[in-house]
Amino acid sequence: QVQLVESGGGLVQPGGSLRLSCTASGFTLDSYVIGWFRQAPGKEREGVSCISKSIGSTYYRDSVKGRFTISRDNAKNTVYLQMNSLKPEDTAVYYCAATKTLGYYHWAVSRPYNYWGQGTQVTVSS
Repeated sequence: QVQLVESGGGLVQPGGSLRLSCTASGFTLDSYVIGWFRQAPGKEREGVSCISKSIGSTYYRDSVKGRFTISRDNAKNTVYLQMNSLKPEDTAVYYCAATKTLGYYHWAVSRPYNYWGQGTQVTVSS
């Protein structure tokens, strides 16, 4: 059974850090493109970061560049999203997603991703 499970969300003060984990079962993560998305209340889902399969090229939306880092631990079949200098506008439910190929789609578009986790809540507030 193919499954993605996110963890690591929570409540943090502005300027704080969290590390989200996305662990796969039923398939090997390094053979897939893995994306992190988020959705805030009343807003559309948006791509946050992506790591390509094999060589592991990384991509970020502009608003998180320099603050978030995506990485992969093949031994643990897990992808991480390290989030530093968190801001209230980072508050959202964060999802990881996987696809064998993006095709012609930009990495931040949700359509090509076949597998999704259940999401983990991140709240940045004082």
